[in-house]
Amino acid sequence: LTNPYFLLSLSVKLLTVDCETRTDDFCQAKQKDILMTMLYELYNYLAIQAGNFECGNPEKLKSKCILISEAKDYVANVTGNSPEKFEDALQWILNSNNDLGIWLKGEDPSEPVTSVDQVVCLESTRPRMGLGCRFRRAISTAIMNLLIFFWSLIVLWGILLLLKYRWRKVEEEEQAMYEMVKKIIDAVQGHYKEWEQRLERYPYVGILHVRDTLIPPQSRKKMKRVWNRAVDFLASNESRIQTESHRIAGEDMLVWRWTQPSYVSDSEQ
Repeated sequence: LTNPYFLLSLSVKLLTVDCETRTDDFCQAKQKDILMTMLYELYNYLAIQAGNFECGNPEKLKSKCILISEAKDYVANVTGNSPEKFEDALQWILNSNNDLGIWLKGEDPSEPVTSVDQVVCLESTRPRMGLGCRFRRAISTAIMNLLIFFWSLIVLWGILLLLKYRWRKVEEEEQAMYEMVKKIIDAVQGHYKEWEQRLERYPYVGILHVRDTLIPPQSRKKMKRVWNRAVDFLASNESRIQTESHRIAGEDMLVWRWTQPSYVSDSEQ
């Protein structure tokens, strides 16, 4: 007598073989179940490996991206399906428009994979980590964010101090410029009055002479910017002082001339 279990096993094998070539609804559903099972096992395997890599890498993996040969062997051992079915599962991933949590990578990770032959390794986009690992990563992320926050505060505080120092220097320079303008006006006006009293030979005075009179030699380099700003301010905003060019001692020199008569200046005071 024939063993009934042998006949049942033979029938299942024949059914499996028949479904390789048949396209009826039953076989299509059977083939889809096989693909879904392989994808499920592949997804879990990649997620666990990626999670282990993120959580201390106890298996000493070189990368989260698992070589296609390793993934194929694992899925084949777990499901008992042929490598051809594994390639069909990869093709199903390529044809799908949904994010399945499995990233197919080629030789160049920046280039998209368009065929199964280009796949070099597979990586999970949703690493599966244990509770302890997630807690440690959350604490680490929180500490890192706090450090970034405090460093940002320190940098902002430093920038504010620098700006405050800069504003103070600008105000001091502005005040020094106005004081220099006042000294120049007094010097040019005083020279003109002395000329009216026949104490000076010319009604004008050299600009460099005024500078050398007002600023001692050791301070001229430090006060150069203040002096230049004062000269520009007078040229643009002071109508009582006129800038001229005269030949003095055989050299052309810029001079200042006071244009307002003394009696007018005295009446305004």
